[in-house]
Amino acid sequence: QVQLVESGGGLVQPGGSLRLSCAASGSISGIYLMGWHRQAPGKQRELVADVTPGGTANYADPVKDRLTISRDNAKNTLDLQMNSLKLEDTAVYYCNARGYGGINYAWGQGTMVTVSS
Repeated sequence: QVQLVESGGGLVQPGGSLRLSCAASGSISGIYLMGWHRQAPGKQRELVADVTPGGTANYADPVKDRLTISRDNAKNTLDLQMNSLKLEDTAVYYCNARGYGGINYAWGQGTMVTVSS
């Protein structure tokens, strides 16, 4: 099994920055894609960004040029640097790990990000 633990959420004003981190442990050898998803109140969970082991990143249109995903394969960590945060970025952010072929391995417990003035 794979375990994912997120950290770094909190309250920030519009235009501010936050950095989320995710640490993976357990049976991690089969992990291919790692990513961040979010779920806002009353909405479905959606992809924010994901990244391959080689560093190829994919971003959802609403976060392009504001959020940066990064992965350290040696440390088994995944980060999300969030800049120029907007009210609509308020959500619970989840770390996700998938194997080849898109097989879901694990979700983290989620960390709350609140953007409010």
